[in-house]
Amino acid sequence: MKRRRFLEIARLAVAGGCCRVALGGGLAAALGGCIGESTSGPVDIRWDRDVDARCGMVISDRRFAAQIRAPGGKVAKFDDIGCAIFWLAQQAFTEETPQLEYWVADYRGGAWIDARHAHYLAGRKSPMGYHFAALAAAEDGTIAYPELKARIVARGK
Repeated sequence: MKRRRFLEIARLAVAGGCCRVALGGGLAAALGGCIGESTSGPVDIRWDRDVDARCGMVISDRRFAAQIRAPGGKVAKFDDIGCAIFWLAQQAFTEETPQLEYWVADYRGGAWIDARHAHYLAGRKSPMGYHFAALAAAEDGTIAYPELKARIVARGK
């Protein structure tokens, strides 16, 4: 196989997230089996490059990022939990949909936590001005997801 064709097939396989191209045995071995994109769990955000699925802003602040994996497996990324809430309201599924995965970054540790079970602290300056930070554990003054959603929807934007 000519080098150019090899590189073209390799580029297509990598761009697709997994080996979707029918490969000959030698090429498959050369590509090392193609590490596929996970079908569950949060994905890596390319900070300062990925954009919010709702507002189009670049995702830069790790403390406020959110992600939603839709039932079909596609992941939407957000720079603020408020954008995730409004984006989700425009979809054919809801946060109660069994196959839906919904994460928010822990404000203090950066770990991904289930947005529906996180505790939210008001008054933190966030990228889109919704001003809520997610925490893994409850603290004085934190609110649960249903209250967070109600406040953000009532405020609008």
